[in-house]
Amino acid sequence: MKMLRLAAAAALLLALGAGAQTRAQAQTTLRIGLAEDPDILDPSTARTYVGRIVFAAFCDKLFDIDEKLNIVPQLALSHETSADGKEVTIKLRPGVKFQDGEPFDAEAAKFSLDRHMTLPTSFRKSELASLDHVEVVDPLTIKLVLKTPYSPLIAQLTDRAGMMVSPKAAKEAGDKFGLHPVCAGPYKFVERVQQDRIVFEKFADYWNKDNVFIDRIVYLPIVDATVRLANLKSGGLDLIERVLATDIKDVRADPKLVLSTAPELGYLGLTINIANDKAKGPLSQSEKVRQALDLAIDREALNQVVFNGEFTPGNQWVSPTHPYYQKAFPVRGSDVAKAKALLKEAGVALPVTVDYMVPKGTEYEAVAQVVQSMAAEAGFDIKIRVVEFATTFKQAQAGEFQIFQINWSGRIDPDGNSYIFMHSKAPQNDGGYSNPEADRLMEDARLTADPAQRKAIYEKLTKILLNDEPIIYLYHRKLLIAHTAKVDGYRQMPDGLVRVVGLKLK
Repeated sequence: MKMLRLAAAAALLLALGAGAQTRAQAQTTLRIGLAEDPDILDPSTARTYVGRIVFAAFCDKLFDIDEKLNIVPQLALSHETSADGKEVTIKLRPGVKFQDGEPFDAEAAKFSLDRHMTLPTSFRKSELASLDHVEVVDPLTIKLVLKTPYSPLIAQLTDRAGMMVSPKAAKEAGDKFGLHPVCAGPYKFVERVQQDRIVFEKFADYWNKDNVFIDRIVYLPIVDATVRLANLKSGGLDLIERVLATDIKDVRADPKLVLSTAPELGYLGLTINIANDKAKGPLSQSEKVRQALDLAIDREALNQVVFNGEFTPGNQWVSPTHPYYQKAFPVRGSDVAKAKALLKEAGVALPVTVDYMVPKGTEYEAVAQVVQSMAAEAGFDIKIRVVEFATTFKQAQAGEFQIFQINWSGRIDPDGNSYIFMHSKAPQNDGGYSNPEADRLMEDARLTADPAQRKAIYEKLTKILLNDEPIIYLYHRKLLIAHTAKVDGYRQMPDGLVRVVGLKLK
């Protein structure tokens, strides 16, 4: 009998051992639900927030940020700026490899920065506009030689301008690099099926591999926020970005779910097509018409109706809680009577018909409908045109819009929320706005690192932009990311990105 019990115990131990071995061999997969399908996965040419979320898994940057917006090293170890502000020396992390096995060194860093600056289709040019050239000092040191001092430089290198790509892969792929990108991040690209999935697997030679605990990451674009949440609840997804503000109570009430929040650095705004409007409608031809549209919108009511009061009404490219917010120009309530008077002064025929392009998505479309209703009271006839997310950027660049309602995820330096959209030579100035004085002020703000001097410059800029209205700012979101309780170690950063290093699946 004793022998039988021992045999049974031995069999049980063998079975448990086999089961443990099977579990050890089973791959862990993190499934992330995205609100849109990203544009091209090339850090030089990409321009979407959702793309930045995906980049965080496979494209490390020279620098990163922490929860308190401090700049911290990533592929770089340190930086030192010369007394005149025109040279920045950066020490690079040793022992780093790209996902194709090529070494990351000073030559590779120079190649990536040169590519950001010179690739004809690059959106990083304005972010690095003050950079004259890059010098290789030694195998792990580069020197950035600037045309003029440029206070936002290191902040720019915490985002796509600081992402490093494999020179070998980029040269071989040419303009097709985004179809099979190769960077120096924790996960390497496996496949992408448009509108369906983007798959990555753990990179065995990642420099920080001891903090990478999940084998595969699958990004699934699901435009409908209700469907995203339903998939999270059912276990089909592990994490979703952009929970609806109206679903906050529901998520918090579910013991199997965790909600992570943070104030957003960016804004949602209405970009006005001023110079590229083929129809030359009244909105593009008169700042009074743009001011009238602004006055017709009740931002607080919009916030209450669409977002249950969870977001922050705004009228500038930074939120009212930001240190660079200009309190001399506070958020106003709506004034329909004044809006009508401005339209009368402008001498336009009523109603003013406007083509309004909005990306597909529950909240985006709800915002557009509220704006449409409010604007109608003042004399606007807004025609909402819902377009697939990535396609909106192609149409915006082609000037095929009169209003483009779009969210900007924001940057830690105010320059990153302003220059690239409103400087006359900036690549993301989709409306073609041009004001020489505004250009000069944006350039001047880049020359000084002194916060008081910069804020004074931005005050002058704000006055001009609130008159010209190239972008009508509406609100600043609260970042809302939900995940199952099985996801361990998630930290929400103010830039809204999902950082996967350090995450575990229980």
